[in-house]
Amino acid sequence: MSRAGAIFAVSGILRRQVAGPDALASYNQNLRRFVDTIVAWGPPGLLILAATDSAGVPIPAAVDAMLMLLAAKSPGQAVLCAVLAVAGSLAGSMFLYWLSRKGGEAYLARHTVTVRGQRARDWFQHYGLLSVFISALSPIPMPMKLFVICAGALGVRPLAFFATVLAARLPRYAALAYLGAHLGENAAGYLKAHAWHIGGVLAGVFLLLLGAVKFVDARRLAQARG
Repeated sequence: MSRAGAIFAVSGILRRQVAGPDALASYNQNLRRFVDTIVAWGPPGLLILAATDSAGVPIPAAVDAMLMLLAAKSPGQAVLCAVLAVAGSLAGSMFLYWLSRKGGEAYLARHTVTVRGQRARDWFQHYGLLSVFISALSPIPMPMKLFVICAGALGVRPLAFFATVLAARLPRYAALAYLGAHLGENAAGYLKAHAWHIGGVLAGVFLLLLGAVKFVDARRLAQARG
């Protein structure tokens, strides 16, 4: 199996943990050819793939898979690969953020006409940047694109958005690079075996951060009234 083929195989692992077979669309040939080219470029290709994925082109889990494969192949470059993945993701996320900010409510409305889109918008309006943080942190596919569009269109401050994505992507890609470098080909199997455990940890992180935000807001409200 080629490295591109391996990436497509690995990228389906976590999605199969949370979606039924009817929800899984096959990749078209053009997308496969694109990923094949990107993989051939090695670490620089990872930068481009991460930017493309975060800019709104759906390539679920392909960045994670490529990062682990590159780290497994060259453990000495694991840190570099993680940095490139973070940089690419930040660039792509900021591109989509500014595009949404320029498009405003009209752009947001075009992307939230479905039930899934409206649900994502409701989540963002209720939880704010926490929705961006958890979706950026999670290796289990979540609708991060929709949350990023919400952040841009609804006027979240650029620095706050940038810091949120950075705070989520750093530990995620560092952990995946570590797994790839130390577990090699077994890294994907490790994620598959612990997918639901990862989901539980993410749920705990979400509740912890939500509680902290509500606590701070309550204190500010009490001080304002006092």
